[in-house]
Amino acid sequence: MRIEEELAQVRPQKETLLTVGVFDGVHLGHQRLLTYLREQAQKNNWLSCVVTFKSHPQAVLSAEGRPLWVSDLESRIDLLRGLGIDVIVALPFTSELAQLTAREFVQLLKGHLKMRGLVVGPDFALGKNREGDADRLRLLGQEMSFTVEVIPPVVLDGQVVSSSAVRQALARGDMKRVEKLFGRPFSLSGQVVTGDERGRTLGYPTANLDVSPEQALPNDGVYVTVAHLGGESLPSVTNIGIRPTFGGGKRLVEAYLLDYEGELHQQRLRIDLLDRLRDEKRFANAEELKAAIRKDVERAKAILDKRLSKCKSQDSKMQNHKSEFKEQFKSLVPESRE
Repeated sequence: MRIEEELAQVRPQKETLLTVGVFDGVHLGHQRLLTYLREQAQKNNWLSCVVTFKSHPQAVLSAEGRPLWVSDLESRIDLLRGLGIDVIVALPFTSELAQLTAREFVQLLKGHLKMRGLVVGPDFALGKNREGDADRLRLLGQEMSFTVEVIPPVVLDGQVVSSSAVRQALARGDMKRVEKLFGRPFSLSGQVVTGDERGRTLGYPTANLDVSPEQALPNDGVYVTVAHLGGESLPSVTNIGIRPTFGGGKRLVEAYLLDYEGELHQQRLRIDLLDRLRDEKRFANAEELKAAIRKDVERAKAILDKRLSKCKSQDSKMQNHKSEFKEQFKSLVPESRE
């Protein structure tokens, strides 16, 4: 059995508190569950463990095929590690795995990952035909000596935070909403590849990002972005779409890095999408397009400046709060006497 062979390679050094899921996007709901998992594992001197999947379960379970990823496997693993998860196991979701009963799957987790407890979301189910819901898992836990805890969802502005909610906001190009659901900006990453250099001829050379075809993208349009290159963060404007002014074609992600003159070809670039400027549209000629890009750049600078000022203001308020706290603390502690 391939799944058992992969699990057998993990060999955690201690018992684990574990969760299972796709965790696409690692949004605020995921973060609450994973933070609880980590904290409870630490209290019990166990390891926190996440079992996720290399391929999307819907590719096997649904006739409609797989949805596009909000975040690819590498990004998900980085985010999980950033939350302090000790053990991350990425399994291929195969028809073999889909046919395992809840009991069989749990036995594998117990046997190979030393599972002492399972932490899940409210709609969680595992095993063939989703038979392993929370009630079924609790019964198995009583029999096989592991605990089951269900973590309630995060509700934001009256909406449950979920991967579906993220996809809906992404499809609208509502990057502010996506950022609220994530607790961070939405990012795209890829290697910079050679394009037709159309942007260079217009005076706005762009970096063409080789984004995976399985990556979910925002609605076509022009976005305010921040590009991350090495350890440097650079203001940028990014167009997502087919470039209808020049006849359309393949959907592209093209980032113009403001005031940057270095070589980008073959380098890996990550861009954070902060706000949407406008729809992609067809212009009558190159001059009209250049004028529109000029306005896009000016608006992007203004938005980024405002965001930076807000961050500085918040940081200043935080420093003031810290100073006030120190003064209050001093007043509570008697002065030492020689």
